[in-house]
Amino acid sequence: MVVSGEIQRILAAARQENASDIHIVAGLPPLFRIGGEIMLTNMPPLTREDTKRLCYDLLNEEQVKVFEREWQICCSVFDDKLGRFRISVYYRVSNPEMAIRPVMDHIKTRAELRLPEQLEDFTRLSSGLVLITGPTGTGKTTTMNYMIDLINSERRCKIIAIEDPVEYVHRPKKAIIIQQELYTDVKSFGSALIHVLRQDPDVICIGEMRDMDTTATALVAAETGHLVIATCHTPNTLQTVERIVSIFPENQQPQIFAQLASSLQGVIAQRLIPSADRKCRIIATELLIMNHAARRHIRDHELHLLINVIQMGRKTGMHLMEDSLLELYEAGEITYDSAVNYSHDPGEMRKRIHNQTERHNEPS
Repeated sequence: MVVSGEIQRILAAARQENASDIHIVAGLPPLFRIGGEIMLTNMPPLTREDTKRLCYDLLNEEQVKVFEREWQICCSVFDDKLGRFRISVYYRVSNPEMAIRPVMDHIKTRAELRLPEQLEDFTRLSSGLVLITGPTGTGKTTTMNYMIDLINSERRCKIIAIEDPVEYVHRPKKAIIIQQELYTDVKSFGSALIHVLRQDPDVICIGEMRDMDTTATALVAAETGHLVIATCHTPNTLQTVERIVSIFPENQQPQIFAQLASSLQGVIAQRLIPSADRKCRIIATELLIMNHAARRHIRDHELHLLINVIQMGRKTGMHLMEDSLLELYEAGEITYDSAVNYSHDPGEMRKRIHNQTERHNEPS
């Protein structure tokens, strides 16, 4: 798709400012998110007609039909000079507006992304389910693309990724990689997954496990000799498992607990935290690596005990989000307020910081 000159100027300015997101909203100039904060640009305010024109300029004929039927759509566009962007178009007061995310033009290393080294072990599994979780805009897709690239670099296999939308286009190294985009190549995650299983994949990557059909097929694929990597919009390990089970009717939930207990290999939850100097955002993570105790707790519906498994598994690299936040705070990378506010239990985080401070202040 050829990007029009008007939107191209906005995208070019965002790339130059290293903005993580662009917001096109009627009544305001284009807005950029820089270092986690929304900033007004010095461009002229956009009218309702402006935002509608800019949105429709980025959609093809089929995508326009989907948008007008569903009232929202997520897709991607590519510009030869500026690279790839993820577009999320929606209605506000009956008028189209959008959020745009510049996406990476190369895969960063694990060290650059500051991901746990245990993530590499997940990519070398032959089967099972690995979940990447976190709120919108916390780098889940970046993590998934890092894992795809690592598999592509190490294994002679077939990877099929179903994405909404495709953000980074992988080139074959050792693996065959098939990337399919929602509403461009496939109509839904669920229907696409059924066909994927007939295409001899070794690794299946799912942009989001968002409904019962997709989740059910993913669990079957993970049980039947495929490595399945998927993302979920859940904040931590416990709520991820709860969310997957709750998608299903009550009479099916015992079966889902059993399938998860046997097929789940690990969960990485992630958040992006404003740095202390407000110049960038830093990743904080939570990591569950499945072991015998974790499988037993899921099988017995004792999900609250997964926290104990993580706490007991520190030697293997497991950690809670609070552990990661505390480490970042002690290193001076994030502020006290950020450590507390991004914690799942702010009161407990305050106690942990207070206790650590007291220990450091004790005479040697």
